[in-house]
Amino acid sequence: MASASSSDGLYVADTVQRSAKILVVGAFGVGKTTLIGSVSEIDPLRTEEAMTTASVGIDDLAGLDDKKATTVAMDFGRVTVTPELVLYLFGTPGQRRFWDLWEGLAEGAVGALVLVDTRRLEHSFEVLDQLETHSKGMPFAVAINNFPDSPRYDAEELVEALDLPPGTPVVECDARQRSDSARGLITLVEHALAAQRVAS
Repeated sequence: MASASSSDGLYVADTVQRSAKILVVGAFGVGKTTLIGSVSEIDPLRTEEAMTTASVGIDDLAGLDDKKATTVAMDFGRVTVTPELVLYLFGTPGQRRFWDLWEGLAEGAVGALVLVDTRRLEHSFEVLDQLETHSKGMPFAVAINNFPDSPRYDAEELVEALDLPPGTPVVECDARQRSDSARGLITLVEHALAAQRVAS
């Protein structure tokens, strides 16, 4: 991927001709903030707050023993994919009580990268339903965020388990690794461009 032309990376390169808004969605604790942080060429905007006892019985922390903070509004980052194309990344909050924000965040987005944790696969069903409700027809790709103790499935099993539309790309990634996160985003962009060509 290309980088911004300025020495500090704060400004978009002069060569950039197109930009695209991308949603990064997923269940609570799946790694959305981590993915945006790993790939963003600017310091990402985060709206994280410390987890408190008020969330006990509301947020399902099973399998998330190390989680101490959660996104309450959105994450924001930027990545230059080619000298001509820059992506603006908007990460949605994972908890249901913040899902009213999704509709505004989805406006103008060309696609969504759905992050999935196979340790808590059942939590992804509601996320996919929410995505369909607030962004009908938006192309999306699925990125499986592999944790050290994640059960492994092949892509066909995941497509069936998640009841994904035919042709939905599924990639594996480690959200901590910039190259993996970038591959997921590029897969989504290619899928969105292909869908756009079919529609036109």
